[in-house]
Amino acid sequence: MKLYPERRALRRAAAGALALLFATVPALAETSGREAPQKSFSGARAMKDIATQLSFGTRALNAPGHGKEIDFIKAELSRLGATVLLQEGEVPGAGGAPQPIVNIVGRFDPDNPNRVIVGTHYDSIIRAYADTKDPQGEMPGANNSASGVALLLETARSLHAAAARPPVGVDFVFFDGEEGPLALGAGDPNWRALGSPYFAARLGDFYPQGKPAKGVVFDMVCYSGMVLRPEAHSLRFAPQETRKFWEIGGKIAPTKFSSTATGGIFDDQVALSQAGAPSILVIGFQYDPWFNTTQDTIDRCAPSSLEAVGRTLLSYLYAP
Repeated sequence: MKLYPERRALRRAAAGALALLFATVPALAETSGREAPQKSFSGARAMKDIATQLSFGTRALNAPGHGKEIDFIKAELSRLGATVLLQEGEVPGAGGAPQPIVNIVGRFDPDNPNRVIVGTHYDSIIRAYADTKDPQGEMPGANNSASGVALLLETARSLHAAAARPPVGVDFVFFDGEEGPLALGAGDPNWRALGSPYFAARLGDFYPQGKPAKGVVFDMVCYSGMVLRPEAHSLRFAPQETRKFWEIGGKIAPTKFSSTATGGIFDDQVALSQAGAPSILVIGFQYDPWFNTTQDTIDRCAPSSLEAVGRTLLSYLYAP
């Protein structure tokens, strides 16, 4: 993801207006006739998924761990009965050279025409550029990449085991190349997401009958001290869905959800929204001093944080 520091003053000015917008969006109903399997979401199982991913080493583009990550996600989705589709392509990479990417889609209830994207990125950065002591060291990526994958896989387990599916068909989309062509995250001055724009430009390949109604993208959602705030682009593209998600989250885990808006973060939700699939971003961006350092390790994560987000997501998917 990319947050532009040169626009801090603009973000601060916008945050107050966005908080007012957030406060004025009408409250929406929380539940439907189908009971959401909230309690089946296990933070402990999701933590095991994080540990598995960290065992692969860096999951950056072209690294050995990247291929292991793909195999892991595919195997878990297949085991849970999802229809697994791979979107393989090439995009301009570092220096303009062709860069292969692989987006992974796991579909539940593929015949349901009313579809929702639940997304995250699975690649990690190459080096811990933000680490003051070891900027060339490996960035484990427990929070920044592994947590989103763990959240989606555990949510898929809950849907697989549920007595009744939600009223929408769910597409779990694992985006490649979110950290950019150099995989240096915000340390790359020429950063641009790779996988989500490629996917968004080809929505018709997956949705020939019409675009998905909405999307929710997750990033950095395991930190024990995490507080989630509505993000500016989400409020711009999908204000009602943002309010709906935070309203549900505030009731399930009030200490993890704040209604105070934050500035704009360029993540995979932007490409989806610009392509006509209004999407929101759920991100625990305040992760200092461990963000993109060698200290982004599993001991910073907590099962309770993952459960707060996962159970909110399940309730959201089952809501009307």
